[in-house]
Amino acid sequence: MNPAHGAGEQHAVQHVHSQPASPRVPLRAVGTAAMQTGRIADEFFFMAHDDRTGRPRLFDSALATGLAAGLLAELYFAGRITFDRGHIRVRDARPPADWLQHLVLDRLVAEQQHTATRVWLAFLGASAYEQVAQRMWQVGLVHPQRVGRLWRQRTVYLPTDINTAAWPWARLSQQLRNRRGLDDFDIALAGLTLHTQLETALLDGAPLAARSYLRQLVEQSWPPLRDLLADLGSVVGGTVLSHRTS
Repeated sequence: MNPAHGAGEQHAVQHVHSQPASPRVPLRAVGTAAMQTGRIADEFFFMAHDDRTGRPRLFDSALATGLAAGLLAELYFAGRITFDRGHIRVRDARPPADWLQHLVLDRLVAEQQHTATRVWLAFLGASAYEQVAQRMWQVGLVHPQRVGRLWRQRTVYLPTDINTAAWPWARLSQQLRNRRGLDDFDIALAGLTLHTQLETALLDGAPLAARSYLRQLVEQSWPPLRDLLADLGSVVGGTVLSHRTS
């Protein structure tokens, strides 16, 4: 599917390239209060959902676009891609070990005539939610559960360990409120939080200094990451406006 054609569509993405093998049976995850999943999109998924009910803290389009940005950030930190003035550049086409990162990179390599970051955020966002949830299920971080009345049921993904699910939110909130230094991983996570407008809930009741510190950290991050986050903010801002006026 051409990303330029699929950017505004919300149906499932039909992938041309074969998906790398992934485990069929969920692995057992041992949760601890200080556990990081090691994958930015996974931790953003936890932050964007209530750790007890699985209900999203963001509306669908902001959540989907944030997850898409998380997957692109993973590839950036893996040295596979970079961002430059609104465009994605592939730097290393070698497939990552992670099957979902592999799948996203495979698509970027196959469609290098399309480089606009905003187009890719919309395109990948069409399937990012289910793909990230599947990856998390495969390693035992979440499990699907049907909720709601029979004729209006939906699937939510509940964490298998509440401490693990709550840790990204608690860690980032405390670091920002106390103006502590953030590592590279958490700076990227803070950027996703800021540009999906999730920081309003994260820093509820915090002094204005905490919000200023968050913006300062993101504004002083690496130029390629700032470039990705700026496009994320533009896409989410447009969908928020559309959501409020529809």
